Amino acid sequence: MKNIIVPVDFSEQSEKALKVAANLSKDNNAELLILHMLELSPAIMSESGYVSQEQIVHLIRIGEKRFTEFLDKPYMKDVKVTPVIKHYKVFSEVNELAQKHNADLIVMGSHGTDGLQEIFIGSNTERVVRTSDIPVLVIKDDNDNFKIDRFVFACDFKEENVAVLKKAVEIAKLFKSQLHLVYINTPGDEFLSNEDAYSRISKLLNMATLGLEVDIYNDYSVEKGVLNYSESVAANLIGIPTHGRRGLSHFFMGSIGEDIANHSKTPVITFKI
Repeated sequence: MKNIIVPVDFSEQSEKALKVAANLSKDNNAELLILHMLELSPAIMSESGYVSQEQIVHLIRIGEKRFTEFLDKPYMKDVKVTPVIKHYKVFSEVNELAQKHNADLIVMGSHGTDGLQEIFIGSNTERVVRTSDIPVLVIKDDNDNFKIDRFVFACDFKEENVAVLKKAVEIAKLFKSQLHLVYINTPGDEFLSNEDAYSRISKLLNMATLGLEVDIYNDYSVEKGVLNYSESVAANLIGIPTHGRRGLSHFFMGSIGEDIANHSKTPVITFKI
């Protein structure tokens, strides 16, 4: 792992992500590209529809000052940092930055759920997940000593998951964690007999040329199954594939991935199919 992107808005959630990214940077000798996207108000726009050069310079200087203050933390000592300031909030630019610098991971902080408030619905994190071609690690709580001992990766083991399964294996090796692969079997239209489930799983593992064990876990819904299974193995991280689409097809099997990320107390990492 050479480059890690951390989008920040100087909030508490951003700092939680920054702590985790700093730990990963030290463990892997990686550089942090810390990204802040300015929100330019229409009130400061000139009549021609453009911000003047002087105003842009002023805003950048403010951003640089806030960067310096935000990064002045003990846990950032000896971490290689490159600040990046963008003029507008265009979330596809996060992926463009990742491609330009050949980044391996994006780390973002996000709110937990509170009643009807869901972290992904309309959030910056959701927009980055939707557009990112590389894994996005979503952090909710403080992790002063981020360590992944047990990593659960759940998917439906259809052929489209070959690449993301391989990526999940790479991430497990990177984090030096035990990988738990799981297929969630539910009642209804998606129900498979054990024989059919293992046939599908074996086919995918053969396509991915991976000799790994996969658990079949029965539950009333995929979301509950992933969360309950993860709790049963005391997972530190949950991995889910995403399609990167709009609407209910954002994530595998509709909005299941979104619900898992919303309701999980455990950090979640997404992989784009």
